[in-house]
Amino acid sequence: REDEARLERFMKHKPPTFIGGYNPEGAVKWLEEVEIIFEAMRCTEEDKTTLGAYMLREEANHWWKNARQRNRKVVEFLELKQGNMTVAEYAAKFESLSAFSPYYNTPEAEYDKCVKFESGLRP
Repeated sequence: REDEARLERFMKHKPPTFIGGYNPEGAVKWLEEVEIIFEAMRCTEEDKTTLGAYMLREEANHWWKNARQRNRKVVEFLELKQGNMTVAEYAAKFESLSAFSPYYNTPEAEYDKCVKFESGLRP
C-alpha cells in the first residue's frame, strides 16, 4: 500500500515518459525533469529507480528490462560457488555466466578469472 501511495504522489507531479532512441538531449531533459520531482518527494535511490523505470516506454523500457536481467546474471556470476555441482557443471555454468561480466572476458583479467573460478570450488 505504501508503494501505491508513493506512485500516486509521483504521478500527481505529471512526470514525463521516456521512449529512448538516440536522443541524448532528450534523455538529459527527461532526467532533469524527473530529478526535480524526486527532490520534491525526497525519494530514496531505490524509489528513484523504481519510479523512473515506471516512466520508461517502448525502446527505453526494453533496454531497462534487458539491463536488469544482465545485472542479475552478473550478480549470479559473482556469487557462483560449486556447491553440489560437479567440477564440469561448475565450469560450464562459470563460463556461461562470465559472458555477462565483460571485465572477466578481457586478456588483462585472465588471472582474476582464474582466481574467481578457483575460489568458487569446494575445498
